Amino acid sequence: METYNGDPCEMTDVTVPAQETSLATCGNKKTMSLAYVLITPARNEAAFIEKTIKSVVAQTVRPLKWVIVSDGSTDGTDEIVNKYAANHQWIELVRLPERRERHFAGKVHAFNVGYTRIQSLPYDLIGNLDGDISFDEQFFAVLLQCIKENPRLGVVGAVLMENGVPKYDLRFTSATNVAGPCQLFRRDCFEDIGGYRPIKLGGVDLTAVLTARMKGWQTETCRHVNYVHHRIMGTASRSLWEAALRGGHGDYRLGMHPGWEVFRCIYQMWSGRPIILSGGLRLVGFSWGVVTRATKVIPEDLVRFRRKEQARRLRDFPKKFAFIIAR
Repeated sequence: METYNGDPCEMTDVTVPAQETSLATCGNKKTMSLAYVLITPARNEAAFIEKTIKSVVAQTVRPLKWVIVSDGSTDGTDEIVNKYAANHQWIELVRLPERRERHFAGKVHAFNVGYTRIQSLPYDLIGNLDGDISFDEQFFAVLLQCIKENPRLGVVGAVLMENGVPKYDLRFTSATNVAGPCQLFRRDCFEDIGGYRPIKLGGVDLTAVLTARMKGWQTETCRHVNYVHHRIMGTASRSLWEAALRGGHGDYRLGMHPGWEVFRCIYQMWSGRPIILSGGLRLVGFSWGVVTRATKVIPEDLVRFRRKEQARRLRDFPKKFAFIIAR
C-alpha cells in the first residue's frame, strides 16, 4: 500500500478556522484557502466513534465545522461526542429522536439535518464521514490537494481498508468509484447532483458518485492515502450470508449490468468470506431480482449510464488483465 510522504504545508490552497489550527510547523509558507465541512450521521457508534473523532481532531488541516448527527443513538454515542464538542467549538452534536426502522434513507435524513447547520458557512467542500473509521493526521490535507489540482474533480475519497487489506482491489475495480464511508464533494458538485437520494435498501453513496459522473464531473479514489473501516461494510445488523444475498438483490435494483454482476460474483467466490458462498449467494440474490423483475430504485437514465460504463469496462478488461499479468 502506498503512503503519502509529502509535506501538507506545501498544500497552499486549503483554509482552516483561525482557532485551533495545526499548521504552526509551516513557518512562513502560504496560508491555505480551501475550506471544508464534515457531516457524520451516527447511530449507536459508541464502539468506534471516538477513533473517528480523534482522527479528525489530529488533522493538520481541520474542518471549518463538523456536525455529528446522532440518529437516535442509545449506546453512549452522544456522551462521547459531547466530551469532545466541549473542547472544540467547531464540533457540534445534533440529537435526533430514536426511530424504530433501520434503513439507509434514515441515514440520508440525518445527513440532511446536519446539512442545514452548515448552509451559512463559506465552505468550498463538503464531506460525508462515517462514525466508524480512522485515519492519519494528513488525511484531509492530501484529499484537499487532490481536489485542488483538478477543477473538474467533483468527488474524492481514499483507499478503504478492512481487516488490514484494501476492501477493493484497484487493479480490477475502477479508481473512479469512491467508497461511502468517506466522500468529499466539491460544493458545486454536491449541489449539482441534488445531494444524496434517500434509498432505503442502500447504494446512497454509489448513486451520488454515479450521478456526479453522469453530470460531467470526475470522481476519484486517491491512491496515496487510506483509512481503516472498523465495521465490515453491509454487516451492521445482519450476518455475512444475509448481507451477500441482500447485496445481490440490491445490485439488480440499483441497475447493475448483468454481465458485470456475473464477473463480480465469480471474483467474490474466491476473494470474499465465506469462500464460494459469498459470491454464490450474491448471484442468487441478483438472479431473484431478474426473475421477479424487482423495481429499480434509481432513475432509468442513471441505470442506462451505469450499464454503459460497465459494458465499456467489460470490453476493456481483457487488455487490462493482460497488462496486470505481464507486470
